Amino acid sequence: MLLDLLEMAVDHLTDQIFDSNWTGKYGEKLTERELKLVGLFGRKGKILKNIYLPKDDGSTSEIDLVYITQKGIFVIESKNYSGWIFGNSKDQYWTQSLPDGTKNRFYNPIKQNQTHIKWLRQVLKLDIPLYSFIVFSERCELKKVTFNEPNVDVMNRDELYAAVRDVWNKAPDALSEEIIEQIYTTLEPLTKADASVKQAHIDAIQQRLHPTEPTCPRCGAKLVLRTAKKGANAGNQFYGCLAFPKCRYIQNIDKTNE
Repeated sequence: MLLDLLEMAVDHLTDQIFDSNWTGKYGEKLTERELKLVGLFGRKGKILKNIYLPKDDGSTSEIDLVYITQKGIFVIESKNYSGWIFGNSKDQYWTQSLPDGTKNRFYNPIKQNQTHIKWLRQVLKLDIPLYSFIVFSERCELKKVTFNEPNVDVMNRDELYAAVRDVWNKAPDALSEEIIEQIYTTLEPLTKADASVKQAHIDAIQQRLHPTEPTCPRCGAKLVLRTAKKGANAGNQFYGCLAFPKCRYIQNIDKTNE
C-alpha cells in the first residue's frame, strides 16, 4: 500500500513537470506500441492516430487511435492519467483522486467515445462492428469503474493486448482485406489536419468546458477554477477570486453551471 502511494506520488510529480498535452501524446504513443505487439502474433490490422472527424456543425471530433482489423474497428480513447479512477458508464463525469488529496473531474470517457463512434459511422457509412476501448495508463488504478454496455471495455494499458485477443477469439470475421483498405484510405487523410483545424478543435472543447470567463462580483477580477484542499469541502471545485487574499469571494462551481 505504501509503495503504491509512493508510485502515485511520483506519477503526480511527473504530471506537474510535463504539460497535459505532452503526457497525452506520450500515452497515445505507448498505446500504439501495445497495438503493434498484437500484430506480432498474427493478428494483423492497420493503426491510425489522431483522426479529426467532421461534424454536422462544422467542428471536429478527434479519435485518439483506431485499429482496423478483420474483426471490426477498435476505437480507442487513451487516458494517460495517474492516481485512482472512479466512474460509472452512466455518470456525466468521472473522478481522478491523487495522493495529495486533490480530486479532478473529467468527462465520462465512455460517453466521449460514443460520440467519436457516432461521427465515425457517419464518415464510413458502413454497418460494421465497432469496439469502444477506454485505455488508461498503468500509472493509475481503476478503483471503482462500472459499465455493462456491449462492445465496451475499460482497462489499463498493459491489459490491451489481452482485451484485443479476447475479441479476436470470440468474434467472427467481419471485414475483408478490401474493406479494411477502403476504410484506411478514407480515414488516413483525416489524420493530416492542419494547425488551424487542431486549434479550432481545442478552442471548441475549452468553450464547452468553460463557456464564459466569470468575473468576481465584488472586485471585478477574474474568477479561476480551484479545488478545495481541506475542510468539509475538500476535493470540491469552486471559482475563487484571482485577487485573493485581498478579495476572498468564492462561487460554487455547480451554481455557476446552472
